[in-house]
Amino acid sequence: MSTPDRPKDGKKSAPAAKAAKRGKPAPRAGSKPPSAGSKSGPPARRAPSRPRGPREDYPTVQAFVAIGANLGDAEATVKDAMAAIGALQRTQVTARSSLYRSAPVDAEGPDFINAVVAVRTGLDAEQFLIALQRLETLAGRERPFPNAPRTLDLDLLMHGNSVIESPTLTLPHPRMRERAFVLKPLAEIAPDKVPRAALARVTGQVIQKIR
Repeated sequence: MSTPDRPKDGKKSAPAAKAAKRGKPAPRAGSKPPSAGSKSGPPARRAPSRPRGPREDYPTVQAFVAIGANLGDAEATVKDAMAAIGALQRTQVTARSSLYRSAPVDAEGPDFINAVVAVRTGLDAEQFLIALQRLETLAGRERPFPNAPRTLDLDLLMHGNSVIESPTLTLPHPRMRERAFVLKPLAEIAPDKVPRAALARVTGQVIQKIR
């Protein structure tokens, strides 16, 4: 067999010489040189995932709150109250009714602006009532005499399946089925909570949907 020709001067070929200087093995005969865009080295590592924030896991119940106001800018007060209820600890507003205008019932002063919100809350009924009363106070609610006009009125209508009768709280709200300004907004967001017969009984009460 004939042997491959070698350089007569005994020097290594140009590719082999360059590989020797770099400390790399010379490319094998017939092998393709790496493409210009290829990179050597270990595979790229994925960026570590960002740590997730603390997760709050707590049991919640569905509750409904009636909102009313008939002093000052009542529409703005009712809208602000919706946002404030959603900002309460462990509480999230899940539905908001339209705004309604109604004549005072068991109260004095100009027409009321009314609405109802549905929430999911981790507060128990007593805690939730206290939080609502604090919002009334922050809005300037005063009680100089029974049925006085109100800058803000927040009534806890239902709290899960709670049935409570105490000096400070009665659930479900004892007069909610007697008031169109409660039943109409409530029926808008939770029709299963309002019997048709109850709605029929308040048809004589004047209430107007405004937005």
